[in-house]
Amino acid sequence: MAPSPLVAVVDAVDRELPDLRAAADLARLVQVTGVEDLEVHLPELEAVFAWNFDRPRLLDVVPRAPRLRWIQSISAGVEELASPTLPTHGVVLTNAAGVYDPGLAESVLGFLLAFSARLLEDARLRPGEWPADEITLLRGTTALVVGAGSIGTEVGRLLRAAGLHVRGVARTARTPTETFEEIVGPDELMSELSRSDHVVNVLPITDATRGIFGAEAFAAMRRHAVFVNIGRGTTVDEPAMIQALERGVIAGAALDVFAAEPLPAESPLWRMPNVLVSPHRAGDHERWAAHVVALFVDNLERFVAGEPLRNVVDIELGYAPGGRF
Repeated sequence: MAPSPLVAVVDAVDRELPDLRAAADLARLVQVTGVEDLEVHLPELEAVFAWNFDRPRLLDVVPRAPRLRWIQSISAGVEELASPTLPTHGVVLTNAAGVYDPGLAESVLGFLLAFSARLLEDARLRPGEWPADEITLLRGTTALVVGAGSIGTEVGRLLRAAGLHVRGVARTARTPTETFEEIVGPDELMSELSRSDHVVNVLPITDATRGIFGAEAFAAMRRHAVFVNIGRGTTVDEPAMIQALERGVIAGAALDVFAAEPLPAESPLWRMPNVLVSPHRAGDHERWAAHVVALFVDNLERFVAGEPLRNVVDIELGYAPGGRF
């Protein structure tokens, strides 16, 4: 009988991992604190469960791991790992698409409510202030979800349930669904921005999406529009966004991701009254780690049995098409 596969759990940050006993029943697990500790295991290594945030260095060891066939990432965004190096050496990359969808969707709804219900203004009231400004209803307004994949669909579903009209932009135009009244292709982005009250960016970072939200995109938005970014920080030209916010080109922004993280203390975004800063935790609901482990165990069972894995990343696209947890 062939020995069970050797799987490394790479965890370069100080965290308590969820229970991995189910995985240990399927494979020989080794836990290492960083990529450099993988060296001794490379001759036998067959799979990696990449918890660490030093993931690009994994690519350096791939050519020296002759039996490596699979890397499971804990994140949905895998731009740091989606390299031609993997298919060149016969390695499949899977991500955690679907795990973070509920938390991200609820956060987006909360962000929009923070603006429409004037929660930001109310949180900053001084004793004795009692303004009479009306709130704005989200119901009946139009939200544009840019990136109509797994996360975008869950965001759209929740916004639709709250009474919003939801439209989507995807890599290719698709027929309408119960969630999206219309799904258009990237060539119609600017016209869609001009008709939307809220814009939710869910895009991964690829060559096609880098800096896609620049001065032209913000200029196309309505002056009362709120921009929400739960995708990737580098899909946005931050100086152009800051200028649009300062000049009233758009009304506000709720930002969970940034070009540099943590967001530098000198960034003007911290001090802008029409900006809500979230520390890249919008999708981190209280059981996300356990759900990631459950996905890993399910994929490990498939790996051992020689069955197709879930959430396989298309390296050229940079994400897993249709991935759901």
